[in-house]
Amino acid sequence: MTLDVQSRPGPRPLDLRLYLVTDTEMTAQHGLTSTIRAAVAGGATVVQLRDPDASDDEFVALGRLVRVCLQHTGVPFIINDRVHLVEEIGADGAHVGQGDLDPLVAREQLGGHAYLGLSCTTAQEVQAAAALPPGTVDYLGLGPVRATATKPDHAAPLGTDGVSDLADLAAAAALPSVAIGGIDVSVAERLRDSALGGVAVVSAVCAASDPEAASRQLRGVWDDQPVSS
Repeated sequence: MTLDVQSRPGPRPLDLRLYLVTDTEMTAQHGLTSTIRAAVAGGATVVQLRDPDASDDEFVALGRLVRVCLQHTGVPFIINDRVHLVEEIGADGAHVGQGDLDPLVAREQLGGHAYLGLSCTTAQEVQAAAALPPGTVDYLGLGPVRATATKPDHAAPLGTDGVSDLADLAAAAALPSVAIGGIDVSVAERLRDSALGGVAVVSAVCAASDPEAASRQLRGVWDDQPVSS
């Protein structure tokens, strides 16, 4: 049965201020779940599990660990790409790219109560997302702002000044949006007053010697609050 997305009840709005995307190799120094716990303690508001090299079975095992890790935190748990595993893992939703499952198909598979995010790089992709039936997509991931080693096959960075270009893209988006791709404190500072709902980070937290402190600093920058030492 096709989901009537226009009557979709939907989940509560996402707090996108600090959206953590995991990298299993980068988190090896502290462990995946320890890094996630530290990031949440530091202010992460969403966690997305991403591991393109894992088999479905391995991904499910990781996902269940993350689900337990996030229990009672109130932080939504998103999985990257593998829409068909959301229910098995017990995640709160999925995020797809332009080359992944079509958003309409993804929404039909997810049903009405799960989150669905979509990556966009160009104005045309943002316009296409805005033209989808209301309720299909909950938020957009815009980027990459800068080149990043965490996703070698990413789209070309956004122009000569990715920060300004991304701010313009966010202003034109009809959906809540989060910036991704090479985000660090300096980039977050420049994006803070844009139409974006927040920033998505990978290495800035996953590769940090102190993931909690790194997360707290990023949240402090985004919220424009002093960070206590």
